Amino acid sequence: QVQLVESGGGLVQPGGSLRLSCAASGSIFSISDMGWYRQAPGRQREVVAAMTPGGSTNYADSVKGRFTISRDNAKNTVYLQMNSLKPEDTAVYYCNAAGQTHDFWGQGTQVTVSS
Repeated sequence: QVQLVESGGGLVQPGGSLRLSCAASGSIFSISDMGWYRQAPGRQREVVAAMTPGGSTNYADSVKGRFTISRDNAKNTVYLQMNSLKPEDTAVYYCNAAGQTHDFWGQGTQVTVSS
């Protein structure tokens, strides 16, 4: 099993920044890709950014140029730096890790962008 613990969410004004962290523990040897998803009220969960163990990244079109995913393999931690935040970025953000047979999810952290 893999445990994922997110931190770093909160309330920020439009145009502000936040950095989310996701620390992985447990059977981390089984993890390949790691990433971030988000789910806003009344909407489906969507992928925000993902990173392979080799460092390749993918981003949702809505966050390209504003969000950056990074990974510290030594600390088993993945980060999401979010800049130029917009009200439409408001959502619960979930950390995701792809295992050998199924995905693992964190508990989620709320990000609210509001003035």
